[in-house]
Amino acid sequence: MQTISENACFGGVRGVYSHASKATGGEMTFGLFLPEEARHVPVPVLWYLSGLTCTHENAMTKAGAQAWAADYGIALVFPDTSPRGEGVANDDAYDLGQGAGFYVNATQDPWKPHFRMWDYVAEELPALLGEQFAVDLDRQAISGHSMGGHGALTLAMSLPGRFASVSAFAPIANPTASDWGRKQFAAYLGADETTWRAHDSSLLMAEKGFDGPVLIDQGTEDQFLDLLKPETLAEAMVQRRQDGAFRMQKGYDHSYFFISTFMEEHVAFHAEALLG
Repeated sequence: MQTISENACFGGVRGVYSHASKATGGEMTFGLFLPEEARHVPVPVLWYLSGLTCTHENAMTKAGAQAWAADYGIALVFPDTSPRGEGVANDDAYDLGQGAGFYVNATQDPWKPHFRMWDYVAEELPALLGEQFAVDLDRQAISGHSMGGHGALTLAMSLPGRFASVSAFAPIANPTASDWGRKQFAAYLGADETTWRAHDSSLLMAEKGFDGPVLIDQGTEDQFLDLLKPETLAEAMVQRRQDGAFRMQKGYDHSYFFISTFMEEHVAFHAEALLG
């Protein structure tokens, strides 16, 4: 692992690091905020998964989460959204290929050699964090935006007991029925749509739900509402009587202005689950 940069931040350290990834077969970069408490004891971890076209950097610089995480003594992890670099498959469209990993393990060429973001986020990066930093992997929570909200929800519901809580900002809620999902799943996972179901948060909510609290925020003026399909997830939560809240925020769109407005509440939500 190599240190790209480190800066003092709200009494702790904001760092950017790179490492050779076996999961993706190349170099991966991630961001990490460690609060002051990490100098003395391992601290709980809140994952933040970003959306289409983003890198590890977007949320680190735009979401404002570090200030709130510092208040509670919680680490923040910002993975990249896909493998990158020479020799990694790509597409001219912004919503497929580099920057659009969709948090799945690709089974189809030309994607399968590198696009294994599920294994990277679920297994490899947590193990690396546990080896290199003062983090408590017995206390984890997860959040994300858009494609990252989809990833956060599907990981949380598919890994029982891993995360104490899950939240999402404007998640891609029903990708098997949306052009933000069907296109990518066909490319990464193939034509058999039964393999797609494990990566649809609305279907997972209906089938198994989450063994902890859920918080979803969705802007009413989101320009991508037809692609996100938030109503399917809301209906599934109600039908399952899921412990949680689905909030439609009047006037907000899909941007980081929306995310930064409600980030304090999301960090507080996870802090309650992680710290009691």
